[in-house]
Amino acid sequence: MPALDLANDPDNDCFYFIADLHSLTTIKEASVLKENTRAVATAWLACGLDTSKHTFYRQSDLPQVAEFSWYLSCFTPYPMLANAHSFKDKSDRLKDVNAGLFLYPVLMAADILMYDAQYVPVGKDQKQHLEITRDIANAINRHVRSELLVVPEPSIKEDVMTVIGTDGQKMSKSYGNVIDIFATEKVLKKQIGTIITDSIPLEEPKDPETCNVYNIYKLLATQSAKEDIAQSYRKGGFGYGHAKSALLGLILDRFTEERKRFDYFQNDSQELEAMLKIGAERAADTANSVLLRMRSAFGYS
Repeated sequence: MPALDLANDPDNDCFYFIADLHSLTTIKEASVLKENTRAVATAWLACGLDTSKHTFYRQSDLPQVAEFSWYLSCFTPYPMLANAHSFKDKSDRLKDVNAGLFLYPVLMAADILMYDAQYVPVGKDQKQHLEITRDIANAINRHVRSELLVVPEPSIKEDVMTVIGTDGQKMSKSYGNVIDIFATEKVLKKQIGTIITDSIPLEEPKDPETCNVYNIYKLLATQSAKEDIAQSYRKGGFGYGHAKSALLGLILDRFTEERKRFDYFQNDSQELEAMLKIGAERAADTANSVLLRMRSAFGYS
């Protein structure tokens, strides 16, 4: 995971947050939001994030971000938000667009600028949001004639591949096409079983690169394992049921320890909450400092 690779670099001081305020644009049920937040936090910890070295917090535990977002919004032109992907993708269904979704890039900018972030790891699909963040920061800095806000640089790894879902699209919970590596074996098997494949008979050779199962498998497997299963595809006598069984076995084997840690934190909510509280307190130190600079620059004491 690229984000954890950054955390493992001793030269980096990283901030990781759970974007539960962002999720309110689509999720309105408190129980669902809480469960999703807890699952995301648990997944990060299960995958080995060291919270003693890096700041890990829940977005909503920092109410300062809402105030800061307002200041930023007052320097954000309407056309900029109207051209944002998060809005344009739904602009043909305006009845489904709430103000929170329209202002989504501003809250994202606040999540970055409020912590003096110098570098932001983003995928190609999120590059526009970082450009908006930079534009807002530069507009404010020009207005106050000082380097009030740190203008962040994007950190894009060109070799990072898009994770496809069970339907061949980009994997997304909103699309309902995810494979949950922390689910029970029964649920995991069911999710893998829904991966869309073509109708080439078992006995015929197949091109692994056109198979959704293989394209998920190769993200997790070793080079030798990828080569072995690709050869099985090409020589025939290897069906999609075999491929799905191989993917299930790979996930269970690859994430054995992570699945154990996930279950541990899921069953110990007090420890999880304690970690998030410590992270929020640490994040607040930086947030309060930046917020004070912003207040002072615009006459709010």
